[in-house]
Amino acid sequence: MHVAVTGASGLIGKALTARLTADGHHVSRLVRRLRAREDGGDEIPWNPTDGVLDEDHLEGVDAIVHLAGENVGGGRWTEARKAAIRESRVLGTRTLIDAIARAEPRPRTLISASAIGYYGTETEDAVLDESAPPGTDFLAEVCRAWEAEAERATTLCVRVVRTRIGVVLDPRGGALEKLVRPYKAGLGGKVGSGRQWMSWIALGDVVRAFEHLLANDALVGPFNLVAGDVTQAEFARTLARVLGRPSVVRLPGFAVKAIFGEMGESLLLSGQRVSGAALRKSGFSFEHAELEATLRALLRR
Repeated sequence: MHVAVTGASGLIGKALTARLTADGHHVSRLVRRLRAREDGGDEIPWNPTDGVLDEDHLEGVDAIVHLAGENVGGGRWTEARKAAIRESRVLGTRTLIDAIARAEPRPRTLISASAIGYYGTETEDAVLDESAPPGTDFLAEVCRAWEAEAERATTLCVRVVRTRIGVVLDPRGGALEKLVRPYKAGLGGKVGSGRQWMSWIALGDVVRAFEHLLANDALVGPFNLVAGDVTQAEFARTLARVLGRPSVVRLPGFAVKAIFGEMGESLLLSGQRVSGAALRKSGFSFEHAELEATLRALLRR
């Protein structure tokens, strides 16, 4: 299979392209250059926010995995940063779909990333499946608009899968990498009340889920990529136990808001309790489904 991947330099993108290549697929990476390197037969140049993608570069592509988007956790959400987060997803997806519409023949499948932030931050203890309505906060609005752009490809007879990804666990990046250092220094503990839910998935299972969704032509629509859920307090205790360090330093909610503003309130003090049952029902089996065992495997403890 010839698979084109956007966001191939990110945490998920690197792991996915490596896995697909190892499994014998031809992988092309969409890169933000005016043109691909002379020796870069696996590169497709594009400019996602400026609408630049030559449809001729999609010739022979069977499927597209769309992961590109500005990092939501890279700092306080100023109005300019919020605009960049939204535009990188909405305009980037629009650029992709417009190029697919012009391509002949068209790729048969689009798997577009989204996030469990789709469900908002006011869900408390309700367990959410893919039928739950979207939330009303900033990230929920971004996810809703992001998915709406991806769904346009269904009118082009393209199979569209939307993946709502939970908190991805891997020691080489993302939330886990950021958490390990303070815990090793004895500074780990609850954030805010600790009652907010963390719906998580190991990076290896994210990659395997994308492969599963690519391989099964009958699968369409949204899928939650979530292996399990715990409260933030339980996650803190479990990580501390795995590392053999204390979990006693609490970061109060008011401090999170003062330091990180709206970003901290949305990403650190809130959460969603999300079910991955639909993915399991489709025939997928998680390799990492229990938190402590997962952390021990990832951190080699």
